[in-house]
Amino acid sequence: MKPNYPISPFDDAIRNETRRQFFARGARGLGVAALATLIASELQGADNVAAGGLPGLPHFPPTAKRAVFLHMLGGPPHIDLFDYKPGLKDWANKDLPESVRAGQRLTSMTANLSRFPIVPSKFVFAQHGKSGTWMSEVLPYTARMTDDIAVLRSVYQEAINHEPAITYMQTGFMVGGKPCLGSWLSYGLGTMNRDLPAFVVINATHSDPRANVQAVSARMWSAGFLSAQYAGVALQNGANPVLYIQNPDGVPANVRRQTLDAINALNKIQYDRIADAQTMARIAQYEMAFRMQTSVPELADFSSEPDHVWDMYGDDARKNGTFARSCLMARRLLERGVRFVQVYHRGWDLHSNIPGVLPNQCKDVDQAGWALVQDLKQRDMLKDTVVIWTGEFGRTVFSQGAVESYGRDHHAKVFSLWMAGGGIKPGIVYGSSDDFAFNVAANPIHVRDLQATILHLFGIDHERLTYKYLGLEQKLTGVDKAYVVKDILV
Repeated sequence: MKPNYPISPFDDAIRNETRRQFFARGARGLGVAALATLIASELQGADNVAAGGLPGLPHFPPTAKRAVFLHMLGGPPHIDLFDYKPGLKDWANKDLPESVRAGQRLTSMTANLSRFPIVPSKFVFAQHGKSGTWMSEVLPYTARMTDDIAVLRSVYQEAINHEPAITYMQTGFMVGGKPCLGSWLSYGLGTMNRDLPAFVVINATHSDPRANVQAVSARMWSAGFLSAQYAGVALQNGANPVLYIQNPDGVPANVRRQTLDAINALNKIQYDRIADAQTMARIAQYEMAFRMQTSVPELADFSSEPDHVWDMYGDDARKNGTFARSCLMARRLLERGVRFVQVYHRGWDLHSNIPGVLPNQCKDVDQAGWALVQDLKQRDMLKDTVVIWTGEFGRTVFSQGAVESYGRDHHAKVFSLWMAGGGIKPGIVYGSSDDFAFNVAANPIHVRDLQATILHLFGIDHERLTYKYLGLEQKLTGVDKAYVVKDILV
């Protein structure tokens, strides 16, 4: 006699589920039913306005509707870019005092050094703008816009190696598996364009082959424990920004539509049986991909950009994959309703030869970053678009090894970044480091405070944007206290 096997393992799972599992499944089903309603309204031809998101958000009137996060992977040397310390000339080749290091953790690359020789920046600094902001000569375009940006010189975190530090900057935790900032915003506020993802990621190339590069992967734009629909969509370099979005040769659009309808019908059957949230997310993603077949080719067609825009971004913008091209693409995404654009630029892990490599790294990003801010400004978009330029940490004031090598190790106890637009006060310098650019001297800003402040710009109280997972009310800023940096807000 044949054993009485269940029709599927899902039937068996439901038959044997506990009372607690039953109620948990029911709760998920209610949430997904609401999601299904939203998806249905989209498929019936909703306008390109905010859709999805959580009820009650934003918590208060926002100053930002969208953001672009420019992440310099590897850790730009703040002492050579933003944090002018002329007094260090008197300390050249002298050891950093032990009292300044104060037992701080060092990476394995410098922990066993017998000396910590100070290397003052060899680059020329000058004051710029009405604010008189000090800026390095390797950032001439950024120096032009000091009255548009806020330079923060007192940011810090705990992680001293790249992977945990990048993860901390993006997700609020040093370990993987958590949603990143773009995913939290997509989850909380929904989308502003039904034909494009709410969260897009661009990986730009770097031009100097001598630069040390850090690995970058989809973990950096993961939705973590949130639904996969909130993960970032990575655009590729080249003629087809999204892989496999075009129909195969010989497959017309009506056949693809029929195929998609059939797949969705099967997914709906499965959802009716087991109320799996990921099933409805899968339907939404398939529909988004179908609509992107029309929206992405238009997005990737730069022929309508006038000459003055190309001149502003520079010659690199005409080359696929460059940071300049990525910034121009970011502006096109933002003006089409994408809420959060993440641009990664690698090559900032400067353990040696800073005079040789840093100018080229800055040349890759300097004019493009300036052009992006000016482009948004001329389109009246900067007022509600926040731009963030940062690394995951900074670099040490002492040389890693011999002074002549002019390399700097990772340093997380203080570093600099700049922000602009979306409610950020322009033309200011906030916070300061000590005389050695090694510790925070005034107005400390932890990465959690940075994240809380960005959410605040979007009208979100970081304490109230939560998701229950593993029995905890999870949030971007974690369990430790985080503060909105109100002094940098307009």
